[in-house]
Amino acid sequence: MLQRPYGKTKEMLSVIGFAGIIVMNETQADANRFVAEALDQGINYFDVAPSYGDAQDKLGPALAGHRQDVFLACKTEKRTRKEAEEALNHSLKTLQTDHFDLYQLHSMTTEADVAQAFGPDGVMETVVKAQQDGKIRHIGFSAHSDYAAQACLDHFPFESVLFPLNWMTYLREGFGKPLVERAQKDGLTLLALKALARCAWPEGMTREARPYPKAWYQPLDNPDRADLALRFTLSLPVTAAVTPGDIRMFRLAMQLIDAYRPITPEEIELLKTWDEERQPIFTSPKA
Repeated sequence: MLQRPYGKTKEMLSVIGFAGIIVMNETQADANRFVAEALDQGINYFDVAPSYGDAQDKLGPALAGHRQDVFLACKTEKRTRKEAEEALNHSLKTLQTDHFDLYQLHSMTTEADVAQAFGPDGVMETVVKAQQDGKIRHIGFSAHSDYAAQACLDHFPFESVLFPLNWMTYLREGFGKPLVERAQKDGLTLLALKALARCAWPEGMTREARPYPKAWYQPLDNPDRADLALRFTLSLPVTAAVTPGDIRMFRLAMQLIDAYRPITPEEIELLKTWDEERQPIFTSPKA
């Protein structure tokens, strides 16, 4: 498995990350099997969050005996100190670990998110103390807007950002370009979301009717197109890309990464012609 460094540390992460949502709503036996499959393929980067249903409950036992072999990232959607402290301790217990390799503010999006997180009695008070206490090794955040990403970085020297870096949103909307530029300038680790996203589901389609019910967007499951999309994201200054939360998409990424090569200018021009009639999942740099 291809690996790349996490920041300025000597730690190496698999370029494909295992999305904890893959084990959400699965039997424990299937969760164990999916995690074992990932480990056998050389995956060491696992990402999960309390908001992913019962994913933490399933991932903790599935990683039993392998904790020392993985880089385990968790998140908190809480914005206040007390709520975040309770959530952190619950996640540690549920995932059967005494520390997280990476702990992230989850889905920083609005001005209000930023103001509350960094204000008095905000979540950052809990996160900084937890790092001092050894419960967290690295501190990061995930964001779904360029504004929020830049604002977070203005407030604190985060080590990494988990951000949607997708062929359509990046090339058509410029979504993520400001963050990529800052990451290169500041030596920030980029972890990618949505590399294999295509577009929104058709309006009115129920979750039950979706071929991939755990994904809020339509994944790019055509192997040839998925290959180009994944190579586009991994050709950016990205350490790793977390796949959509479906075991089929994870397995597709596993198949594709073996033949990874940087994307070419000609292939980028081809990407620009795809799905011109469809709306990107993020429609502007400030979405």
